[in-house]
Amino acid sequence: MKRFYTAAGVAAAPAGGFQVELDGRPIRSPAKAALVFPSEALARGVAAEWDAQGDKVDPHAMPLMQLSSTAVDLVPVKRGEIIDAVAAYAETDLVCYHAEHPQTLVERQARVWQPLLDWVALQHDAPLQVCHGLMPKPQPPEALRALRAVVETRDDWELVALQTVTGACGSLVVALALLEGRISPDEAFEAAQLDETYQIEHWGEDSESTKRRVNLRADIADCRRFVDLLRG
Repeated sequence: MKRFYTAAGVAAAPAGGFQVELDGRPIRSPAKAALVFPSEALARGVAAEWDAQGDKVDPHAMPLMQLSSTAVDLVPVKRGEIIDAVAAYAETDLVCYHAEHPQTLVERQARVWQPLLDWVALQHDAPLQVCHGLMPKPQPPEALRALRAVVETRDDWELVALQTVTGACGSLVVALALLEGRISPDEAFEAAQLDETYQIEHWGEDSESTKRRVNLRADIADCRRFVDLLRG
């Protein structure tokens, strides 16, 4: 759509929190809900996205705005479904499935993934079992309950970021480690794409794979920034 405003700003919302204003008028979500941001830092990040638009407004160039809108429009009405879907990733988490060969891949998975498994076991009392090969191994029920409880404690804003990263990476462990500051966005990308990166190193990369990986790297970084700004 054509840009219809001159400047974006941030103001205190009447009932608390912060709002983004375009030429003094508060923005609303795509569903026309009031967008009240929990932190001034996040509101300023969204305002900067609006300010950075050219003659045409491109919603895809505003990831913070997209995540915020989802937190307001979608998560409250589908919170239970989202929690179920995110928590279910722990049952078949990417970092639990280790190769049996070749040895160089086995060693890389152990180097990158095992520290994350050690971390989630200690940090969230959720020791997950490693599976070698493609045959799934049932995870300890107590570990699954612990991870579900972690997901349930996230508010709507944090949950949208957790859902996005978990789905994109195929790993709740990687998503939690990223959003809790245990690993950087680059390290999260490395963990999520470890197998694919290994294949690319040996067989090359096609254009579709390149595009997909670029988008994944951006999604991971955007969600980490979203949560960092959310926490002020």
